[in-house]
Amino acid sequence: MEKEEIEIDLREIYFCLRANILVIILSTLIGGMLMYYVSSNFMDKKFVSSTKFYVFNQQDEQTVTYSDLQTGSQLTKDYAELVTSRTVMMQVIAELNLQGQYEDMKEITPDELAEMVTVEAKQDTRIVEIKVTDVNPTRAQDIANAVRKASAKHIYDVMDIEAVNVVDYANLPEKPVSPNILKLSIIGAIICLIISSGIIVVTYLMDDTIKTPDDVERYLGISVLASIPYDDTMEDLGKRARRKNKRHDKKKTVKGKVPTIK
Repeated sequence: MEKEEIEIDLREIYFCLRANILVIILSTLIGGMLMYYVSSNFMDKKFVSSTKFYVFNQQDEQTVTYSDLQTGSQLTKDYAELVTSRTVMMQVIAELNLQGQYEDMKEITPDELAEMVTVEAKQDTRIVEIKVTDVNPTRAQDIANAVRKASAKHIYDVMDIEAVNVVDYANLPEKPVSPNILKLSIIGAIICLIISSGIIVVTYLMDDTIKTPDDVERYLGISVLASIPYDDTMEDLGKRARRKNKRHDKKKTVKGKVPTIK
């Protein structure tokens, strides 16, 4: 059984897309505007508040050696685990009364609160940064300060260090970090561009109607002896003739109308 081969002429596809360029542009604009509207009105805006503390584990009280800095960097994962530990999260929930004060946090668990917390440490430093992401900027600030306070005590007790000092208190975020409306709008426009172009190309490839003499030779494998060109002028003349006949028939109907006796 012979398999049918489908030839795709990229030049014809290009002209097909160019002929439908207005449809593609309109679809792209609609996709971008739709994503802009959805991201602006239906996606939750999230804010990030950050705070920093310094872990003091100096062996010599007068100098800080490079070994101390390396040790601090190596302990970053330990700090992250301690900051987001269940002990710290439960203490923050209880201190801020998150389950009783906020309607959307009535059933929040320590693990769910830990997902809102990110711990980072700069390379070759002992400065640990805590970031809290929340839909409420004020609450994000309160949680960040509470996490720093509770985790500082927890790190001090567990790791037997000298001290944990505050570098920066949590800030009150003014602008949301997500959603990125511009980025989402561009993504929406690109998706609609691809979809509209794909539909046009697929429709063109699935259209097997005969339109030109070349199509006869390509699909039927026979030569064309002659062809009658399609003339728009002839179509216009035909429309005019039909309109003239209709007016003529209307006049005959009016002239032959039988008068009504009142």
